[in-house]
Amino acid sequence: MTRSKNIDVLTFGETMGLVVAEPGPLEFAGSAQLRIGGAESNVAIVASRLGRSTHWVSRIGDDAFGRLVERTLRAEEVGVTVIRDPQRPTGLMVKERRSRTLQRVRYYRSTSAATKLAHDDIDDDLLSRASILHVTGITPALSPEARDAVDTLIDRARALGVTVSLDINYRSALWTRSEAAAFLSSAIPRCDIVFGGLDEFALVDPGIVTADAAIEDALARGAAEVIVKLGDRGAVGERDGHRAAVEATPVDVVDTVGAGDAFVGGYLVARLDGLTLDECLALGGLVGAAACTVAGDWEGAPRREELSQLFDGHSVSR
Repeated sequence: MTRSKNIDVLTFGETMGLVVAEPGPLEFAGSAQLRIGGAESNVAIVASRLGRSTHWVSRIGDDAFGRLVERTLRAEEVGVTVIRDPQRPTGLMVKERRSRTLQRVRYYRSTSAATKLAHDDIDDDLLSRASILHVTGITPALSPEARDAVDTLIDRARALGVTVSLDINYRSALWTRSEAAAFLSSAIPRCDIVFGGLDEFALVDPGIVTADAAIEDALARGAAEVIVKLGDRGAVGERDGHRAAVEATPVDVVDTVGAGDAFVGGYLVARLDGLTLDECLALGGLVGAAACTVAGDWEGAPRREELSQLFDGHSVSR
């Protein structure tokens, strides 16, 4: 029996508790805010705010940070499936705002519950109900178990006819360039949509120095749709033989963390809406720009009705 596709974007990966200290040296901070952050859940929140049904699957500790993660995502109308591990903590990151332009982030995640993620944490019933499975290169970097989980999950999604989206999201603190390259060389050919920065595509071929070269390399490896995120220079992508580019939307930048995830979320929503490549890049760019105007990993992500108010003069077809 064919199951209905009632989950637009299904995500799989670690979300951590986030401590954001007041500006200044961390050791002298008199106050801090508790938030959450994680690339995959950031995308889920963005897509949810834009009116799409989303779901996030992970492992968390049986602790206060785990409860904070779950409560926050549910409040953002993201569906949640979690396995609570009483023996391992929820991951934690601490953000030090040393100055207006310098931020330092410290991670405490090496023994977190999410390092034990397994592909069968998502069963076939849940997976088959998704239109898009979105994963990143962060999760496979957490541990050999998490790497195997993502690797197997990609194959399972493909077998069920689920579109697979991968954001490379390389983190040098989690694994080496050679380890990442080995995973990506295997994963990219099996993914329908691949996002990444220019330097991230160069992980699989150091000779890649332009967006066009990155696109051509990933397409040659077997990806069907490739998007190169260029930060303040916009983005370039190719789908079905059509290549397009979008310039970055000028905004007063407060915090760029999470902007790439917001771009991905906006792009995927536009794609689900049936928009053209040019329109997908445009919406992704607007949503990513909006995320930069607010401190936090996802808090600045706009709702659909806010787009015209935030960016008067920038039209996006819907």
